[in-house]
Amino acid sequence: MQVRWYGHACFRLEAGGTSVITDPFTPETSGLRCVTDTATYVVRSSTDDDFHCNAAMIGGEPTVLDAPALVACGPFAVDGLRVTAFSAMESLDKDEPRLNAMYCCELGGLRVLHMGDLGNPFSREQLGVLQGRVDVVLALAGGPPTIGLDDLVAGLAVIAPRVIIPMHYRIPGIRGDFGEVEDLLSRYEADEVTRVEGSEMDLEPGALPDLTHLYVLEPSC
Repeated sequence: MQVRWYGHACFRLEAGGTSVITDPFTPETSGLRCVTDTATYVVRSSTDDDFHCNAAMIGGEPTVLDAPALVACGPFAVDGLRVTAFSAMESLDKDEPRLNAMYCCELGGLRVLHMGDLGNPFSREQLGVLQGRVDVVLALAGGPPTIGLDDLVAGLAVIAPRVIIPMHYRIPGIRGDFGEVEDLLSRYEADEVTRVEGSEMDLEPGALPDLTHLYVLEPSC
């Protein structure tokens, strides 16, 4: 699987001729540049959050999958892709927290969990479903108003993915109050972190690290 990070919560996953772009942002709102790549599918954790839902930006006439809808109707499976969603919510500290969803994309023999815009600790039910069943987590690393770092690290320890790729933190050009990725990285040993020189990396099911390892990509937008 090829993984490319555009910025914020927007990635492109591709394997076997199927491509998925996650949580596309609105450039005018986010401050990030437009994504020009095409995709077979777009999966979004929210339908009303400009930082996560701008499917119209993605070319190629992709099929758009709304994760909150998949929570109710069940997994989507076609073309070697399976998407399973889990109900989530923005921080309960907000006056009117919005519902959204995390989602797991199974593609190219890998299970990739996108944390969407989770604003609270993982629930016991979520951890029960995810524990030992996720290869890669695209992890919210910016702290509140999304999940706090203590709760994030504790949840990741239970889920025990082989790979963690941080997202949703302060990067050049982005608008909003986001924390630094270094705050998350400081919770791990130096030999557990690799800084990738670029926005892309390849992941193969038979070549993942034995223990959880963090890979920090550079945004391309």
